[in-house]
Amino acid sequence: MPHHPDTPAATTPAYRWRCAPDGLATRRQLRAQGLRPGGQDPAAEIEWRSRKARRCGGKRVAYLYRVDLARPVRPMTPGRARALAAAILARRTCPACRRDAGYVIPRSLGCCWPCSTATA
Repeated sequence: MPHHPDTPAATTPAYRWRCAPDGLATRRQLRAQGLRPGGQDPAAEIEWRSRKARRCGGKRVAYLYRVDLARPVRPMTPGRARALAAAILARRTCPACRRDAGYVIPRSLGCCWPCSTATA
């Protein structure tokens, strides 16, 4: 099995698309099962060619984690829910007029649409 030189460990096995053995999963697959990697290092990786990754030689990589070592996702606590709501509100608040725009303020504009057209 070939290995990618940029892997966390040089001994990490690499598999082709849809050729990984059972018992390994990506972060998204773990999350869909209600699990998280839990601090474990990647057990393997999947390599595939992609037109989107032209800068990297056309290869993309996804790390695989052992399902048997994965831990349950931490539950959302009231404090974490408040912090998340405050962060989302901060992204929606216009720095110029200080109003909730109702959408995430684009970084390209730096303010809500009415403020950006008023200054232009």
